[in-house]
Amino acid sequence: MAKILLEVCVDDPAGLSEAIAGGADRIELCAALALGGLTPSFGLMQMAAQSGALCYPIIRPRSGDFNYTVAEVEVMRADIRAARKLGLKGVVLGASHPDGRLNETVLRVLLAEARGLDTTLHRCIDLTVNKPEAVIVAKSLGFQRILTSGGAVTAAAGAETLAAMFAAAGDGLIIMPGSGISVETLPKLAHLPLTEIHASCASSLPSGGAPLAFGFQSGTEKRTDSAKVASLKAALARIYS
Repeated sequence: MAKILLEVCVDDPAGLSEAIAGGADRIELCAALALGGLTPSFGLMQMAAQSGALCYPIIRPRSGDFNYTVAEVEVMRADIRAARKLGLKGVVLGASHPDGRLNETVLRVLLAEARGLDTTLHRCIDLTVNKPEAVIVAKSLGFQRILTSGGAVTAAAGAETLAAMFAAAGDGLIIMPGSGISVETLPKLAHLPLTEIHASCASSLPSGGAPLAFGFQSGTEKRTDSAKVASLKAALARIYS
């Protein structure tokens, strides 16, 4: 069986270094993973490009929903151009209507801007009512892959829907399960025809609730852990060999 590609999401320089050290095959580059991932800074994208690792930035200008204004779409287009100029090979995109359906009009605009780059549709698809139908839409738009938990909190919990999404995708579109994937939960996905998975490979770092600037209080932080990256890669090789 072919090797299963491991994508790891990171949101800072330390996470980038840890993911590379652990042997991640690809890195989803973000800011603010605690908010679900936002567009990374130009500086972090530049560092990623110079690292030589395969890194795809998420293009998401704000937290909250995926219903974007004309101005926000223009910001996203500019961020795609910045990623291209830096030499990054792919981007992670998404846009929805208020009812959760994929916004094909906006996605076509973003995909046109990203022409020639590898493109991933992010977990906005998990908000759609009919996920297999949304897979067909994404395929018709020209996405190379879809990151999804099957609409559940974790990929393991969404395994039944994921199976239907794999079936709808057929050849030419990768379904990449993500959310809550670890060495412990990976066996629950072993029945799926996986080619890629997505994980945070993060460890919790209790901060002790130290006070931060402007009156904010810190809580428990999570950081990418190279040992967890390496362990998950080893588990993939063991289960799918």
